[in-house]
Amino acid sequence: MNTGLFFGSFNPVHIGHMAIANYIAEYTTLNEIWFVVSPHNPLKSKETLLAGRDRLYMTELAIGGDSRFRISDIEFNLPQPSFTIDTLAWLAEKYPSRRFTLIMGEDNLSTLHKWKNAEELVKRYPLIVYPRLEPGKRTSKRLDEILSMATVTRVEAPIMEISGTFIRKAIREGKNVSWFVPAPTWRYIREMHFYE
Repeated sequence: MNTGLFFGSFNPVHIGHMAIANYIAEYTTLNEIWFVVSPHNPLKSKETLLAGRDRLYMTELAIGGDSRFRISDIEFNLPQPSFTIDTLAWLAEKYPSRRFTLIMGEDNLSTLHKWKNAEELVKRYPLIVYPRLEPGKRTSKRLDEILSMATVTRVEAPIMEISGTFIRKAIREGKNVSWFVPAPTWRYIREMHFYE
């Protein structure tokens, strides 16, 4: 079984995430995509992060009954901060029949040299990379070395420049951004008064 791992804080999950996952599910050889909700990205600020259980639930609401998608809370059960290589080692041991592939935006690809055990990661797991308007600067010799060892599949997914930051700020400002978030997730955000 070919399983794609779509890591993110999903703070909140939005239509950009869903559109990218939908595209990758339909236009690659992956059989399924797991949304791996991260407690905290070691390379990002923790300030505006909603509680993990809420982000998990919002992502679960977004996925609904789509059998191509699944939610994973694995990183909430691992030591913090969680590193992708450790998560993958745990998943590979627990699900030996699955072949895992990492799904990431092109902007994340440009920071790969900062990831824990990046060489080992790219040797063991292929990458599916979707485009971003600002792909990030590649100025590191180290990054070039790591990418030379990687199996990278670039997909021509539509560029979705919607961010959790934009949605959180809009909600704080009292804007209605209901069309940027899957409807069940949006209802939950309003009900719980998140990001206000």
